[in-house]
Formats: sequence, structure tokens, C-alpha cells
Amino acid sequence: MTVRAATPTLTRSAIVLRDVHVSLGGQEVLSSVSASFPAGEMSALIGPNGAGKTTLLRVILGQVQYRGSVQVRDSDGRTPRIGYVPQSLDFDRGAPIRVIDFLAAGLQRRALWLGIGPSVRRAAADALEQIGAAGLLSRRLGALSGGELQRVLLALALMQSPRILLLDEPVAGVDLAGRGMFCDVVGALQRSLACTVILVSHDLSVVTEHASYVVCMNRRVFCEGRTVDTLTADNLHAIYGPGAALHHHVHAHEGAGHSHPTDAHPDHHGHSH
Repeated sequence: MTVRAATPTLTRSAIVLRDVHVSLGGQEVLSSVSASFPAGEMSALIGPNGAGKTTLLRVILGQVQYRGSVQVRDSDGRTPRIGYVPQSLDFDRGAPIRVIDFLAAGLQRRALWLGIGPSVRRAAADALEQIGAAGLLSRRLGALSGGELQRVLLALALMQSPRILLLDEPVAGVDLAGRGMFCDVVGALQRSLACTVILVSHDLSVVTEHASYVVCMNRRVFCEGRTVDTLTADNLHAIYGPGAALHHHVHAHEGAGHSHPTDAHPDHHGHSH
């Protein structure tokens, strides 16, 4: 099946990748990847299991060796700060660590048992306030729901004042209500800060609702462009295979009859990367 690549209409690119190759353990994970992500917008990165989406984020973060060209730039031409929100956080849920302790650990130099400095406490509170989660500051980290934990991870990323924010399937495993709330928060944040966001997601309802641009890949980029022009049935079938189908669900905060396309791949493919 021929993939129809939408023609990108970018005013300015925050990230440009050209002919990027990555091999891990002797296996090629990314093959001649070329793509651009528009500055000051939310873009989605989609593809099936093993497509290399997380690896591509690691390339942008400078965490993996690659061949090719990667340009990351801000409006002033300087290299911008990049924030990163992972899919999950592995930690001991029984540990007596509070959200404020977790957020402060990366900012202050002195040991936490000596107390949290007022400037660090203020920065943590401001980051949570920015995403409407001020009430989580004194909560125990292990007592948070999946959606609440992801918001704390988002706050941690915001404390670095990033101009580019990378979100690696941040709502995987979060319930429907929490998923919608998190994505609404990220969308409002992106608009207020005019920052660049790249969202890895398998949920096309999230992509169509929040991302203005989309890059579709499976080890290489099949197509990219404005979301409305790029997420066609032909393109999705070419990326995910002939068994791909557009399913629908209704968001918890929506009324009856308002549904969006969601998983584009067969159920047996799952949604990890």
C-alpha cells in the first residue's frame, strides 16, 4: 500500500532530524529517520510496538549514539532546555517520601534531611500550581494515583523551565478520566508557555484532540504533516498493517455521541514501545 505523505506546512522547526540511524545490540532500531517538529506547537509521534519512538526521544535528549544530523534550536538560535516525562516511575511505593521531597531532590544541593530550602519549596509549589495540582505538595508519593503521579512528573520537568517538552506515553495505564485531565493540562500548558511539545501516544483520540502535527513511524518515518491531513485510513494501515482499524470510545468528560478515534492497531500489538 502506498503511503501518502502530507506536505508539512511549518513556519519554523524546533527539532530537525536528517538521515538518523541507531543500532542497539547489533540491530538497527532507527533507519534513515528524517522528520521536523514545529516550534511552539504540540506534535504527536505515533507507531506500533518496536517502532523506535522512545529511541527517537533518546536521540533528541542526547542519550544514545546515532549517525546523521539532529538540530534542536530555540527561537533565539540557542540550544533550549528540554524537559522529559517518562511513561512510568519505578520506586518503592511504601517509602515515606512526599511529593515535595521528590521535587526538591533534583534542585537543592544539601541533603533533604537537613530541610528543604524556601526557594526550592517555592519552586516546587509553583510548578504544581502551574498545572493545577497544588494540593499534591504534601502528599505521600506512593499514595498517588497513576494520573496524579504523572502530573508530579510533569511538574518535575517544568521546574527546569524547558522550552521543549518530551512526553513518552505519559498516560499509559492511567484511567480514562485521568488521561483526559492530564492531556487537557498539557494542552493548556503548551498554549500558555508557547513551548514545543512532542507527545508519544498510541491513543489517536489524544492525538486528534491535542496535536496539531503528527509524525508516523515504524523504524523510519512513513509520513508527517498536519494531523487532519496525515491520519488517513491508508496511512494508518500502511504503518500498523492490514489488521489496523479505527476504534472509538467516549471520553468520560464528554456527552453521549461524542467519540474520537483511538487505538489504530490490532489488539495483539499492544501499545508499548
